[in-house]
Amino acid sequence: MNSEIERNLGEQPIARIMVEHGLMARNLVDISTEQLTHKMVARACKGRRLTLKVQHKIRNALIESAGKKYTMDELFTY
Repeated sequence: MNSEIERNLGEQPIARIMVEHGLMARNLVDISTEQLTHKMVARACKGRRLTLKVQHKIRNALIESAGKKYTMDELFTY
């Protein structure tokens, strides 16, 4: 029985939302006040499982950049 957690979950809704708003990882990193990195944003879009703390950092930067509120369920499928 394999008890490992699946870490790669496929492209996440956040990637589509960023495209809709014309945002790139650089935009989220620049606006964030919470030490967000390009690598964190790239992993979020690709579906790499992130900690809840990193997910919140990314969501906060997206809300600030897009000017629209998003829930965690709207951004991540896990």
